[in-house]
Amino acid sequence: MSADRPPDHDTIAESRKRHWQAPAALFVQVLQLCREAGRVKLGHVALDGTKVRANASKHKAMSYDRMKEKEKELEAEVERLLALAEQVDAEEDALHGKGKRGDELPKELRFRQTRLAKIRQAKRALEERARAERDEEEKRREASGEKHKGPAPKEVPDTPSPKAQYNFTDPESRIMKDGATKSFEQSYNCPAVVDPYAQIIVATHVTQEANDKQQGVPLVEKMKENLAGDKPDELSADNGYFSEDNVTDLEAEEIEPFLATGRQNHGEHVLSPRGRIPQNATVKERMARKLRTLRGRGACKKRKQTVEPVFGQIKDARGFWQFLLRLLAKSAAEWDLICLTHNLLKLHRSRWKVQTA
Repeated sequence: MSADRPPDHDTIAESRKRHWQAPAALFVQVLQLCREAGRVKLGHVALDGTKVRANASKHKAMSYDRMKEKEKELEAEVERLLALAEQVDAEEDALHGKGKRGDELPKELRFRQTRLAKIRQAKRALEERARAERDEEEKRREASGEKHKGPAPKEVPDTPSPKAQYNFTDPESRIMKDGATKSFEQSYNCPAVVDPYAQIIVATHVTQEANDKQQGVPLVEKMKENLAGDKPDELSADNGYFSEDNVTDLEAEEIEPFLATGRQNHGEHVLSPRGRIPQNATVKERMARKLRTLRGRGACKKRKQTVEPVFGQIKDARGFWQFLLRLLAKSAAEWDLICLTHNLLKLHRSRWKVQTA
């Protein structure tokens, strides 16, 4: 159809922008092909996340405290320029007669007024975000009915932290610490669930939250949706995903969890537990004990051998370090596209062929 003529980069870019919602459905179709080819076994799956830089510079971000200072500076500057413009206008009217000159705003004033409007909009966005976070936390506490030992938990403020950041290029991205470089970049958090048999990605997600503890349940739900309700027997993840809720939720789904409860130093020797589990052991203590068993250590090794190489293949081998699209929804669609092409490469290299009747 293309007469052996590949499309140029403008055509590809325009197609990606126009059909940015399509990769989600395509991801599921490719995953179904991988299952048909026997590349997905669902005995054990591994969950982990990676930070991918947003299509925005962290130097285009401004803190809430700095916004308040800049707003006052710009207000004073706009007032000064308006007074100056009024003075010049009066002088020109006296010299040339009223109405002899256009009344367009000077470029310098237009820039400052536009900048002031953007900063005020960013302030409102941070204030709305702070109120939404407060309401969400209050609802979570009410729903869980959790009782705290010791001092009462701190109230969530309904005003932004002075250091809360807003990026003017991609306001939905966040400043996050990159695990590999240890630098802080404007990024999105991109977790994925991977089947170890052929390193096929079975579920993807993109979030603004740097913390992973709230990402376990959404990934499991997405995995069930992608697999038409099928579930793995086991799921392993690093300590970033450990919480009592995640453990109980996975057990309720009849998926055995292997969630690390802390960091283990390289080369550290772990002793197997002896004796019975104390009846008053907490969920965390029970999980830590299970991970010290031979089976638990095997699950942890399997996680490292499964999901971390996938991120290495996507980033180092294919060069995907930064999103090309902006905002959360479009970045999520681009992550789906990257992950489905990863699965296609695995399927292609397996030399599988569709069986015809």
